[in-house]
Amino acid sequence: MAERNCFIRQFKLAVAAALLSLLAACAGPAPDVRATVEVKLLAFNDFHGYLTPPFSGVRQIASDPAGVRTLIPAGGIEHLATLVTTLRAKNPRTALVSAGDLVGASPLISSFFDDEPTVQAMNRIGLDFNGVGNHEFDHGSAELQRLQNGGCEADGCKSGMAFEGARFGILAANVVVRETGKPLLPAYGIKTFGDIRIAFVGATLKGTPALVPGAGVAGLDFIDEADAVNRLVPELRTQGVETIVVLLHQGGAQRGGNYNSCVGFSGPVVDIARRLDPAVDVVVSGHTHQAYVCQMHGKLVTSAGSYGRLLTEIDLSIDPQSRDVKAARAVNHVVATALPKDPAMTEIVSRHAALAASLEGRVVGRISAPISALADENGESELGRLIADAQLEATVANGAVVAFMNPGGVRAPLPYKGGGEITYGELFSVHPFGNMLVTMTLTGEQILQILEQQWQRERPRPLHVSRGFSYEWNGNAQPGQRVVPGSVTLNGKPLDRAASYRVTVNNFIADGGDGFPAFVQGEQRVVGITDIEAMIDYLRTHSPLSRDSGPRVRRVE
Repeated sequence: MAERNCFIRQFKLAVAAALLSLLAACAGPAPDVRATVEVKLLAFNDFHGYLTPPFSGVRQIASDPAGVRTLIPAGGIEHLATLVTTLRAKNPRTALVSAGDLVGASPLISSFFDDEPTVQAMNRIGLDFNGVGNHEFDHGSAELQRLQNGGCEADGCKSGMAFEGARFGILAANVVVRETGKPLLPAYGIKTFGDIRIAFVGATLKGTPALVPGAGVAGLDFIDEADAVNRLVPELRTQGVETIVVLLHQGGAQRGGNYNSCVGFSGPVVDIARRLDPAVDVVVSGHTHQAYVCQMHGKLVTSAGSYGRLLTEIDLSIDPQSRDVKAARAVNHVVATALPKDPAMTEIVSRHAALAASLEGRVVGRISAPISALADENGESELGRLIADAQLEATVANGAVVAFMNPGGVRAPLPYKGGGEITYGELFSVHPFGNMLVTMTLTGEQILQILEQQWQRERPRPLHVSRGFSYEWNGNAQPGQRVVPGSVTLNGKPLDRAASYRVTVNNFIADGGDGFPAFVQGEQRVVGITDIEAMIDYLRTHSPLSRDSGPRVRRVE
């Protein structure tokens, strides 16, 4: 009897086990509690109001043995919006972010309307956050806050329509109002995907005051980028944040020919990434206008070049329990002009293009060949030399004998098309700042100091000089000793350290901008016309304008 009962119990257990197995099979495999949450970030930087495609596309080294570079036409908000929509469709958990210089140094279609069209386009495209860059301060903190909060200037909005302001957050963790000690703008924003909270922290380069007019940063302090981010980590963790993305307007450069490579990387972002708290997972960088995808000090570091020609797709795999990032991958996509145009963006572009057409399309002169803004091995560019010549010619009546032009103020080349006609809009793309020309008196000794200061800044780029001024420099010498002794001449005569010279520059570097404090020593200042007016006058006198092959500056080693 006992054996029979034991048999019955074993039979029932076997049947129960079989039923459980069958039910499990019907229900499918047991869920993996360790499965990650996938989040997508779409990122760009240094857009600079380029609602329409820039003159330059994206250069890519082909895979053939010769390594031929191909140029892919790229950029424009109509095509960028289409690519954003396409990539968003791959994952409903997506954030769109920018790492600074969203506006500033913009083409006429944006800057003529105080960059309101760019903000409107970014509202439509669904931008979540923009980490502030140096160019957001070109017109001062009050104007930056107007772009965030909306409203028109005292004389109204130039588009004739109300301006609502940015629906996205403009972030700046390291910009502090000196008088109050409080941040000028929110330091970070948080986007939530279910139980996953991701913090986006904005920071611009601490050297911003040297890159914008003094009035633009008056009363503000720019603190160390890594320090500003790191001190926020405990606060973010108390809010349940374990995924931190820094929108950093500072970067670096690589020697690879591919916009997705990271070969021979160097630049300020390397040290910043090293010092950032390990809690930081991703750094979307910018400022240098270079493109790269790097793994650096345990962090993914990316950049999408500039002018909306590339878009970075970042995929994060996040542990739902710990909320830590388990994997981070990125790829830069070309925003090819072959992509369809987004109709909503076309409406914005067309409306503002029509409003600006009479000014933008006005022909101001002619050129006989394309004039490049790219620096050669000596540090000069064809267009930079011509701009310096135009500024000298415009200020001869003020006693000027030489003019210097900072390369950062030359924003675009002059393309040759339509028989060489140059329009006001094309010239405005070269000179978008509206800087005034300032003629001052400097000694020969002070001019030598200025020349040496070219290599004492974060990103050394020699000044463009006007015709008649020349010198040699040694790239292997120590900073402060690079100008070859006795090589500086003006109109064929050696520069006299004790003599006085009348020098013309724009008001930005006249006030020490771009890392040239010696210009501040200039005396007997006379303010002249704007840089773009000087170039228009020069084109009118010299059309068709030919490029000057130079060189005026020569690197000897």
